[in-house]
Amino acid sequence: MFRSAILILFFAAANAVAQQTVQTPATPSNGPDTTQAAPSAPSQEVTEAEAAIAKSDWKTAETKLDLWLPDHSTDVRALFDAGYVADAQNRLTDAESLYRRAIGADPKSFEAHLSLGLLLARQGNEEDARPELAMATTLDTGEAAPAMKARAWRALAQIDRTDDPTEASDDLLEALKLSPETSADTLLAAGIAEDAGESTAAEAAYRRVLAKEPNSPEANRGMAHVLIERKQYPEAETLLRAALEKSPDDPAMTAQLATVLAAQDKAEAMPLLEKLHDAHPKDSAITSMLAAVLADAGDYTGSDHLYVALLAVTPDDAGLEVAHGQNLIRELHYAEAFAAFDKATQIDAANADGWSGLAFAASRTSQPSVTIHALTMRSKYLPEVPSTYFLWATAYDNLHQKDQAVTYYQHFLDSSAGKFPDQEFQARQRLKLLEQRP
Repeated sequence: MFRSAILILFFAAANAVAQQTVQTPATPSNGPDTTQAAPSAPSQEVTEAEAAIAKSDWKTAETKLDLWLPDHSTDVRALFDAGYVADAQNRLTDAESLYRRAIGADPKSFEAHLSLGLLLARQGNEEDARPELAMATTLDTGEAAPAMKARAWRALAQIDRTDDPTEASDDLLEALKLSPETSADTLLAAGIAEDAGESTAAEAAYRRVLAKEPNSPEANRGMAHVLIERKQYPEAETLLRAALEKSPDDPAMTAQLATVLAAQDKAEAMPLLEKLHDAHPKDSAITSMLAAVLADAGDYTGSDHLYVALLAVTPDDAGLEVAHGQNLIRELHYAEAFAAFDKATQIDAANADGWSGLAFAASRTSQPSVTIHALTMRSKYLPEVPSTYFLWATAYDNLHQKDQAVTYYQHFLDSSAGKFPDQEFQARQRLKLLEQRP
């Protein structure tokens, strides 16, 4: 069972006075921990290198270690120090190699496993980072602060949150056994809860942060996301307007506000999105949002111009193809729309909107067999509605399959309830003619 609720209760009782912050693993900043050094005292060169490291004098430290390591290639302490120096200078390939050499010299080196795991996670290589961090959580830290092991648990929570929220919450609980709660922990717990679909727990965590830090952009963005997902647009608008007074240039919150305004059909959404798009023309999410709002406002040409630009960058995006096809339908470009929906369903055979669009476009381009195929595929993912019953009926009618056409015309009339008067008139007329035929 997912444990986000347990996390929230744990936090409520925790002493929130921690100094350490949880973040995506970053370059070490506190100097190498040498409590796991080799049994013998470090050499003068290593001691001098570490003194230079303490002053962030990377060049001096590097020079000292370069003189020492060629003849002492299994000195774990020196290898780790050299890796740390490379890491601090953003020479990540060198740092990774040196950390791995330190692990090769001593597989139980806590610092080397932790630092390698953090470095790999920072580079987005979570698959390789996870086992290093997991190993670090099992090793003796010696006299190192428990917070160092807590950092490994926090990094694991960040990695696990998307694929396994339960594991991520367990990781975070382990970190909290070793060091006090921080606001970043609470934000991470909120994100884990959202990933698990537990919006109530997520809201509780975001509100806890906002009670202490009302101007926290991360908490305001997270809380707004929860409200938007619940379609609580007025509450989200109030929250975002207040937050943007403190952080007026925050693009994420501005985009959220535009989303909320568009959902409420407020005229402010358009100029806000246009301004945001002008400031971030290469941001695909913002461009897509503006395209959707333009389509809702009836500017199909302007909307489609943006979708075409997005497709030029990501041509295999089924959702974009569907949106492009819908604009083409509204502009009565049925053949072009057919091609767009056909491509969307080839990219993603489970895209129900793509099959819906293809069925309609096929009916408009006199391809009843394709209409029936598209409706058959759509029915795997969505229930029938009056419009699809009508498409089934007219397709079978065009193929001169009388019994099927009669059945679907009747289904359409039973479900339409007077909402489609033109089509209902057509259906009744066709039923009269079909029922007269042998």
